[in-house]
Amino acid sequence: MATLDSIDRRLLAELQSEGRVTNVDLASRVGLTAPPCLRRVRALEEDGVIRGYHADLDASKLGFAITVFAMVSLRSQAEEDLKAFEDHIKTLPEVRECHMLNGEIDFILKIVSRDLQSFQEFLTSKLTPAPNVASVKTSLTIRTAKHEPGVPLDV
Repeated sequence: MATLDSIDRRLLAELQSEGRVTNVDLASRVGLTAPPCLRRVRALEEDGVIRGYHADLDASKLGFAITVFAMVSLRSQAEEDLKAFEDHIKTLPEVRECHMLNGEIDFILKIVSRDLQSFQEFLTSKLTPAPNVASVKTSLTIRTAKHEPGVPLDV
């Protein structure tokens, strides 16, 4: 875990909230001048605390009307089988997140699709026939009450 001072935490909070903020504005918000602010941000990037920057896209405005969570159980939990499943999932652009779980379910996937028919085709042609898949249970989201990327930062 990275050791962060209060300025680093404020930098991260600002960048997490608004990744396109200019270095000058960022420096002003956290009480630094631009050069040391840039050095700190670069150090956070080099340390891997900041992994990257991205735009938060509205899936529905891009034609992806549904989000589904799929709970996947595998026949084998041997490391090579887990890795093979993860490698397969990485090739599927519809799968936006993949998390390995403990307990009865091995993986939970967040999947976006244009409509139910597209999702059914994805499910039957790409997910359930994947090697080592024993079962897939799905839940279609009705609405999203909170979508907060990142982590809570105590500033």
